[in-house]
Amino acid sequence: MSNRPRDLPSLDALGRDLLEVSRWRKAWSLVLPFALTASFFAFGARGRWLAALACPVLLSFLTYASTSHDLVHRNLRLPAWLNEILLSAVELITFRSGHAYRAVHLHHHAHFPASDDIEGSAAGMPWYRALLSGVTLQVRLWIFALRQPGPHRLWVRAEVTLVAVFATGCLALLPWTPLPALYLGLMVAGSWIYPFMTAYLVHDPDGAGELTQTRLFRGRLFSLVALEHLYHLEHHLYPQVPHHNWPRLARRLDPYFESRGLSPIQLLF
Repeated sequence: MSNRPRDLPSLDALGRDLLEVSRWRKAWSLVLPFALTASFFAFGARGRWLAALACPVLLSFLTYASTSHDLVHRNLRLPAWLNEILLSAVELITFRSGHAYRAVHLHHHAHFPASDDIEGSAAGMPWYRALLSGVTLQVRLWIFALRQPGPHRLWVRAEVTLVAVFATGCLALLPWTPLPALYLGLMVAGSWIYPFMTAYLVHDPDGAGELTQTRLFRGRLFSLVALEHLYHLEHHLYPQVPHHNWPRLARRLDPYFESRGLSPIQLLF
């Protein structure tokens, strides 16, 4: 992003406690994706379809927006080698490449709204094109990441290969059980909504600077619907803060936003 505000409060002024991640928080963040995957198959095998279908919905949301996102930014304060393995593993259970996600997402942070910002490009589209762009998003992420120099390309090649192997395995099991193929379909379809949710709804490419290129949201209803994740402006300003501390970060930034004349978007209450 361009035109970063010069009077933006430092992280020291806001409080370094915003970077803290407790042991239970790390464990919860890292266990939950795998628990949801296992729960889908457990519920599906018992014919509890509502509960089963809820699992990939939550998994799509809580990986891309929470666990995987924190691993992309290395915000869980894990050893570097463990962070890389877990980024790969968590995204692989959703048939995505974690290291391609990182390459594209960090580029988005540095260059929105540039023409080569794949993640943010949906912000400038009509809503229906933003939705349709999700169908090809993962492939475009892979291609972008593989064209960028760096050691991440080895990870991406391995992850794309494993995605193909896992997807083929899910389809090969169809004669015996439909559950793996159903899981595959739900996870792939779930990723199609990302450009609409993470770019179109939250960004304004015509904004004059960093404070206006990302929309500010407030209100209990938004907090409830988005599970306390609708703090995209706060995240862009302080990407090193883990997702579970975004609400606290938002409260501490409210006086600053008010002083800059920013009016939050609020739905009902």
